[in-house]
Amino acid sequence: MPCDQTPAKRKVILITDGDEIARKTVEAAARKVGARVISRSAGNPTPLSGREIVELVHQALHDPVLVMFDDNGHDEEGHGEKALREFVSHPSIEVIGAIAVASNTRLVDGTQVDFSLDSKGNIVRDGVDKYGEPLGLRNPVISGDTVDVLRECEVPVVVGIGDIGKMMGRDAYYKGAPITTSAILEILKRNGYNSG
Repeated sequence: MPCDQTPAKRKVILITDGDEIARKTVEAAARKVGARVISRSAGNPTPLSGREIVELVHQALHDPVLVMFDDNGHDEEGHGEKALREFVSHPSIEVIGAIAVASNTRLVDGTQVDFSLDSKGNIVRDGVDKYGEPLGLRNPVISGDTVDVLRECEVPVVVGIGDIGKMMGRDAYYKGAPITTSAILEILKRNGYNSG
């Protein structure tokens, strides 16, 4: 490729969780929906810079590509959010959606979501807690350690969800990650992807 030619934009879904269980869960969901996942973006906290993750995304065989970011519970901006901000600002990346993962992190502002999925896979017009239970506030906001930076990003669809791979076992990777899979499928549907 000539050095003055910009690579085609890659279509990416952001996921604000990256521990070991989240990695296995996202990998299981990716297999079900036919997406690629950057497994090396997983970690507590995110082990790579945004630029390094961009390079890995461009090595993925096809879109969409799932990328994880994690702050390891930091109330203030940590490595995961810094990597996310650098990643989404890259001109070759097109973010088509984000999964905002709830946690027990305090002293965060949270981020507005378009809707959430509860622990049973139902779409709710409310925020949910880490167990995937609706907060009952009629306020679609998710609080977590890596979600605040999403407010600064242009993301067409943001889906709230409980703790990926957990939610009292209802999203376990060995059960096929049903809640995470549904969240990804909702983002793809709203971006015109054929569900088949």
